[in-house]
Amino acid sequence: MSSQAAALRELPLIELQKQVAGKRQELMNLRFQLATRKLSNYTLLRSVRREVARLLTVIAEAERNK
Repeated sequence: MSSQAAALRELPLIELQKQVAGKRQELMNLRFQLATRKLSNYTLLRSVRREVARLLTVIAEAERNK
């Protein structure tokens, strides 16, 4: 089990949802920078996308275990 996911599982559901919204906003900004050719670190796109997926997975697990 990932230590990142383990730390996320301890957070309340509302906090996880806020983090997803923030990461999606960050992802949108990175995509805009990519389109305008101002993005210098392309690995950020991949890492933020994975963070969103990790958060959504933890949220789905929490909702299933209710």
